[in-house]
Amino acid sequence: MIESIPFMIRKHWGEYRSFYWFSIVLLFMGIIFGAVLVNSLSLPLKNDLYGFIQQFLSQFGEGTADITPRQIFVESVSQHASYVGLMWVLGLSVAGVPFILILLFLKGVVSGFTIGFLVQQMGSDGFFLAFSSILPQNLIIVPAYIIMAVVSISISFSIIKHLFKQSRKTPVPAVIGKSFVIAGCIFVSLCGAAAIEGYLSPLMMRGVMSWTTSLIITL
Repeated sequence: MIESIPFMIRKHWGEYRSFYWFSIVLLFMGIIFGAVLVNSLSLPLKNDLYGFIQQFLSQFGEGTADITPRQIFVESVSQHASYVGLMWVLGLSVAGVPFILILLFLKGVVSGFTIGFLVQQMGSDGFFLAFSSILPQNLIIVPAYIIMAVVSISISFSIIKHLFKQSRKTPVPAVIGKSFVIAGCIFVSLCGAAAIEGYLSPLMMRGVMSWTTSLIITL
C-alpha cells in the first residue's frame, strides 16, 4: 500500500498534469486581476477601506481587537470547509467544472486584491504586513485548493466518460470514493492552515508592527 501511493500520485499527475498547470495559471491570473482591481476603486471607497484597516490595526496593536485566535481559527475552518465541500459537490455535476474554475479564480482575486491594497496604501509596511498575515497559511491553502479543484474536475470527467462511452468501464464510484478521501485529507491540511492563521499569523503581525514602528505611529 505504501509503495502504491507514490505510483498513484505519479499516475494522477501524468493524467491531469495539464489541468494542474491550467489551475496554477488561472489562480495567478486571479491574483494579478485582484491587484489591478485596486486601481479601479474610487478614492472615497479606498479611504473607507483604509480607515477600516487603520482602525483594526490600531485595536490589534493595542490588544483590544474584538476577535480571538480561536474565533479566527473557527471562521477559517468554516470557510475552508465550505469551499472544499462546494468544489467536491460541483465535481459530481457534469456542468460543475466552470464553477470550480471560477471559485479558484476568485480565491486568487481576493488574495491579489488584499496584497495590492495593503501595498498601495502602506508601501513597504503594507508589504511586510501582507507577508506576515497572508503568506504563512497560503503556503498550504493555495496548493490545497489547486489539488481540490483538479480532483473535482477529475470526478466530472469520470462521470462524463461513464455517460458517453459505450464501454462504461470508468469506475465512477471508486473515483468518487477516492476523491472523498482526498477531500478529507485536504480539509485536515486546511485545518492546519487555519491554525496558522489564527495563532501564528497574529504573532507575526505583531512582530512586524513592532519592527516597522511607523506603521503604528501613523495610525
